[in-house]
Amino acid sequence: MDRIFLDLAPLTIVTLVFFFFAFFFLSKRNKINLPAGSAGWPIIGEMWEYLKAGRRGAPHSFFLKRMASYSPAVFRTKLIGQDMAVFCGPAGNKFLFTNEPKYVGLWLPKHLQKVVIFAIDSSKESVEKEAMELRSNLLPEFLRPEALKEYIPLMDAIAKDHLEEHWAPYKEVKVLLLSKAYSYTFGCNLLISLTDPKQIARMHGPFKEMVTGLSSLPINFPGTPFNRAVKASRIVGADMMAVVKQRRREIKENPETANRTDILGKLLDGSEDDGMVSKRIIGFLLGSYHTLSTAITFTISHIAEYPHVYERVFQEQMEIAKSKAAGEALNWQDIQKMKYSWCVVCESMRLMPPSKGSFRQAITDFTYEGVTIPKGWKTHWTVHTTHRNPKYFPEPDKFDPSRFEGKGPAPYTFVPFGGGPRMCPGREYARLEILSFIHNVVTKFKLSKVDPNEKVIYRNNPFPANGMLIRLEPLGK
Repeated sequence: MDRIFLDLAPLTIVTLVFFFFAFFFLSKRNKINLPAGSAGWPIIGEMWEYLKAGRRGAPHSFFLKRMASYSPAVFRTKLIGQDMAVFCGPAGNKFLFTNEPKYVGLWLPKHLQKVVIFAIDSSKESVEKEAMELRSNLLPEFLRPEALKEYIPLMDAIAKDHLEEHWAPYKEVKVLLLSKAYSYTFGCNLLISLTDPKQIARMHGPFKEMVTGLSSLPINFPGTPFNRAVKASRIVGADMMAVVKQRRREIKENPETANRTDILGKLLDGSEDDGMVSKRIIGFLLGSYHTLSTAITFTISHIAEYPHVYERVFQEQMEIAKSKAAGEALNWQDIQKMKYSWCVVCESMRLMPPSKGSFRQAITDFTYEGVTIPKGWKTHWTVHTTHRNPKYFPEPDKFDPSRFEGKGPAPYTFVPFGGGPRMCPGREYARLEILSFIHNVVTKFKLSKVDPNEKVIYRNNPFPANGMLIRLEPLGK
């Protein structure tokens, strides 16, 4: 009997110590005034409810329901396996946008790190600092207005070539697939001066596979979309490394002609090795790829769906087209005249946001609206607490570009590009590319939707279930 007691004594002590610390931790935690909400099911939290809302085409319902039940300012949930505080409304957006890095810092879900290993050098002491340096040094030079003005004729030319090859020969086209191809082609041309259609098409395949996997369930088993994305990311990395090394050789052999004024040339002027340069380029491509293609797809969808919208966009764009000499490219002044067209793009992004928002991590305990957000918790701002909220946009499901005329929506209610130090640095670049593409589409075709009731599914971003099939009627025929 004594022997049994001695054998069990260590286990008993460990068990008692465990329960003591668990009790101590929980007692301390219970004293913290956490946001109201629910952690949902063990492990999966409320992820199933969130995904279900997206499959119904109404991801905003997940957030608006909890805002009504718990708090319109901030509520607790558990998504992607993390305790999370969702900051709501314009005040919540403003708080997160303007309090980085005071209270929150960069955070990326672990499963995405398996795919999105690009743009940031994780070996550095401070990923946060390194990311901010990238934004404050390289990107502003590349995306400053003076530089962007020079890109407009290139945008116009690539759009014309794309439409001539991929749209004009057909009576119907799937806009989502073609807008992705266009966005990738333009990115390759602008970032790395790659213009060979065959090479671009070959590199686009694994890139598209990688991006698709970003919005899939993070199940890394053979045959799953996420597993294919992980494998595709390695191919993408190898392809871009080959491009970088080739340019490096060209610069060494003939520095005067090989060091072009694209972003790859600027990166190769620095001290980073070829591996990090290739990651940066992929990161830039990734940052614009699905957001631009989504914005283009749904803008064209709405123009095709509403004849009165098409007519106003058409008239605006035709006035610009008639003012141009034969063969003359679009310029900065032309883009500034596309005021109503940009209102249409903005309303499309309000209803079908190219990006749902992003996550941060609390770097210290802090208080917001009377509740405490513990250090280590994840925070989330999302377009879904404002974009379809009737408090900020009356009749929120109605497509109404006039919302963006005049002063437009109230601050921090329309946030497709985020805000604060992490506001998308390419927002003006996106405006130019989208408008130059729309100009060429509506001055060449009259559009109509083949299926006006095509279902829209949300994952990381919305996408039409069947690719958004559009019927084309060439103008002048």
